[in-house]
Amino acid sequence: MGHLNLPASKRNPRQWKLLDLVTATFFGLVFLFFLLVFTPLGDSLAASGRQTLLRSTSDPRQRHRLVALIEAGQNAQPIEACPADEVDHMPCEDPRRNSQLSREMNFYRERHCPPVEDTHLCLIPPPDGYKISVQWPQSLHKIWHANMPHDKIADRKGHQGWMKKEGEHFIFPGGGTMFPEGAVQYIEKLGQYIPIKGGVLRTALDMGCGVASWGGYLLKEGILTLSFAPRDSHKAQIQFALERGVPAFVAMLGTRRLPYPAFSFDLVHCSRCLIPFTAYNASYFIEVNRLLRPGGYLVISGPPVQWAKQDKEWADLQAVARALCYELIAVDGNTVIWKKPAGDLCLLNQNEYGLELCDESDDPSDAWYFKLKKCVSRTSAVKGDCTIGTIPKWPDRLTKAPSRAVHMKNGLDLFDADTRRWLRRVAYYKNNLNVKLGTPAIRNVMDMNAFFGSFAAALMPDPVWVMNVVPARKPSTLGVIYDRGLIGVYHDWCEPFSTYPRSYDLIHVAGIESLLKLPGSSKNRCNLVDLMVEMDRILRPEGTVIIRDSPEVIDKVARVALAVRWLVSIHEKEPESSGREKILVATKTFWKLP
Repeated sequence: MGHLNLPASKRNPRQWKLLDLVTATFFGLVFLFFLLVFTPLGDSLAASGRQTLLRSTSDPRQRHRLVALIEAGQNAQPIEACPADEVDHMPCEDPRRNSQLSREMNFYRERHCPPVEDTHLCLIPPPDGYKISVQWPQSLHKIWHANMPHDKIADRKGHQGWMKKEGEHFIFPGGGTMFPEGAVQYIEKLGQYIPIKGGVLRTALDMGCGVASWGGYLLKEGILTLSFAPRDSHKAQIQFALERGVPAFVAMLGTRRLPYPAFSFDLVHCSRCLIPFTAYNASYFIEVNRLLRPGGYLVISGPPVQWAKQDKEWADLQAVARALCYELIAVDGNTVIWKKPAGDLCLLNQNEYGLELCDESDDPSDAWYFKLKKCVSRTSAVKGDCTIGTIPKWPDRLTKAPSRAVHMKNGLDLFDADTRRWLRRVAYYKNNLNVKLGTPAIRNVMDMNAFFGSFAAALMPDPVWVMNVVPARKPSTLGVIYDRGLIGVYHDWCEPFSTYPRSYDLIHVAGIESLLKLPGSSKNRCNLVDLMVEMDRILRPEGTVIIRDSPEVIDKVARVALAVRWLVSIHEKEPESSGREKILVATKTFWKLP
């Protein structure tokens, strides 16, 4: 059969398509070349590509280069946003990582921080629909549902009065598992046996706190409660507590001491906290004893106190208390109240747990990544008397130098000077720097480098509470802070803090660069960029940062602040202060994911 006589356009279609493709590609490349070389878009794309490359965590050297660019002010764009599924991310309490660790003594639920080089340098976004938090004191009773849309507590505990969803809000009736009728009635019951009123008790620790209603309602009695519970990926108890404006902290009583000094809490409370106090040779009861001030009170409600099918556990709990010579104040239903003796514990010669006093070389206030000890801390190991009945009542104890301070070198002079200094500085912040201290806009406050807690003491007239952080590598002054009737924790700022994102309205730090350095050295252990990204993580949108340091450091902080999307102003120090300090005030912008 002969060939068909086709038009030229119909011949060899494969050859014509290949020629068209080559021609189009050539002209496309020419056009792209002129676009990149001769238009601003080229510069933008190049900068974006460089930033994307540098943000990659696959190579620690690239991460280091990005940090250096940011500190030098040479990055073209702000640090990128983290993925939307990280809105509640806590780097050191990440269930995805920690679930691979040992279950023994709940080790996997304690702090376990990833190496810095394995972390993605990004800014935690707010959840979709996030709103500026309800202000105190209304926040004690209701918060925005959109700010933490986790319904499981409301679904499972609503009948016990924990919380429930109503429209756009979560509502908190004030109940708990052991006090479904409300915290107020429960506190009134406790007040029949312990001095809730009158300033005898000031600092309390609530273990396994739920949504912290007990601590929230104790505030009106002048008792400042630090509530803690472990990270709960389904219930987010501590996240709810902080959103309500109640002091709270993510922690787990597992293999290590809790990050608080010895003999600091006037009252320790457990309401169905389910801590096995007598397990592991009574290690957890011994840890509670380390934290409880001589003459202080221990309250346990719920199992195993007169609980069905837990007769042995209840008997064991009483045996440990007797071995430590705790005075039984009352057993009221499923609630037991003990009083810790003043002075060194008697430790009966024969006790079934074999409990012994710690060696005199033991410092019971060592509590940063410090393994639990099976010995009982000596009260005499702390210099100065910290016994209830000896320390002043609240509020007098706020301004009187505690004996733990007096026993430090030049302690009394340091304490008095520090107190006066921060009264002046806080007044300057309010009157000259337009910081919203003293207004309902600020409730949750953190002092990252607290020393004696005088910044917090100067804020006492304001409707705030302050988390006083004493850096783990600095002198251990946290006991002084507790003796003053304030609260706080130990922490190393080269690691992320144990709290949820968007926890604090104001973060304050004096001497930020000192948090990065080895003591007595000019060498940094970590970098300013990671620290400020962490500060941004725990700061609420539209929250405030106040940083005091030398002019050179403040300039560096200002450069990094632009990369974390803060609005910055720099001020001279108050006229009465000596030294070369400047003050940076920054506001976290309220940005959202596209």
